[in-house]
Amino acid sequence: MPGAGRPAAGTTDGQRLVGPRQVVVFGCLAAGCVGAFLATLAWGSVSIPLGEVVGILSGQDAGRDTWTSIVMDLRLPRAITAVLAGAAMALAGLAMQTLFRNALAEPYVLGVTAGASVGVGLVLLPQGATAGLSATLLAAVAPLQGLGVVGAAAAGAFSVLLVMSAIAARVQNTVIVLVAGMMFGAFLTAITNVLVYFARPEAVVAFTAWQFGSFQGVRTAQLPILGGLVVLGVLILVVSTKQLNASLLGERYAQSMGMSVRRFRLTAMASTALLAGAVTAYAGPIAFLGIAAPHLARGLFGTTDHRLLIPGSALVGAVIALIAGIFAQLPGTDTVLPLNAALALIGAPVVLRVLLRINRNGGGFSV
Repeated sequence: MPGAGRPAAGTTDGQRLVGPRQVVVFGCLAAGCVGAFLATLAWGSVSIPLGEVVGILSGQDAGRDTWTSIVMDLRLPRAITAVLAGAAMALAGLAMQTLFRNALAEPYVLGVTAGASVGVGLVLLPQGATAGLSATLLAAVAPLQGLGVVGAAAAGAFSVLLVMSAIAARVQNTVIVLVAGMMFGAFLTAITNVLVYFARPEAVVAFTAWQFGSFQGVRTAQLPILGGLVVLGVLILVVSTKQLNASLLGERYAQSMGMSVRRFRLTAMASTALLAGAVTAYAGPIAFLGIAAPHLARGLFGTTDHRLLIPGSALVGAVIALIAGIFAQLPGTDTVLPLNAALALIGAPVVLRVLLRINRNGGGFSV
């Protein structure tokens, strides 16, 4: 990737962090985010004129009474959720790619999302388990259930990050780390499938719908919780910007700068677990965003400096999530596609491009 193996852009003497290119990119991304946000509010099974949407947001009376309810109660929470989830998963992917020094690392690929899914499944599915198994499961996972859905998802994500971090510390081959992550994710998915097998049909239906991923399940009252968790995770990454930049050059370089690598790893993992866990709990397992957004941000801004990549990746992730949400909604119809299907249409080409770049670079996996 651009700048791999060199000091992060913006750190060299006389080189400005933000130049004309970066200003233009930030402006275009901000405009795209606002446009996609308004399109999310206007398009759907019922199309609402953009002028009416702006009027409703500013407190004016709509041309039809139902339009206000549709925008404020249904579409606005969905749009805000898309922005929060897109930014969170993009930053979780950015942190993991830096932490593992692996261009293909992201919560979904390395099993972090699967760990969060197991946490959610252990909270939700035992409640609907068959009578013979219900008491045993409830007793076994009682401590996890006490954390609630969000806490259980974050705990599952953090547990996987601990395991993957231990593997990455012992194995230098990034391909092995990726394969180990996928295998661990498959193992966790098998655990979830066992829980689903023994659960009651109504619990299975709800859990399966959650697994498809959706921005529509978050209500207005839940947004402050989701937003607060995402903001906390972002703030942890922001205060770790210097360590993130230093870690790009390897652990020895970071230690020579007086950085505690162990503390940085724990901080980065805590932030990633919080971001991925919160989004997974509320919106389901989200794929591709964690890989696609950071790489698009690096290409757009032409830098590996996290001072630019953190806000840049968040904006790119928000735009992708909003666009994917529009595609999933299929404007003009009542049909709603699984969110991950829409994200795959956007994210898969980016992943292929990354693989081709890695091949041109002789198999190097560093970001």
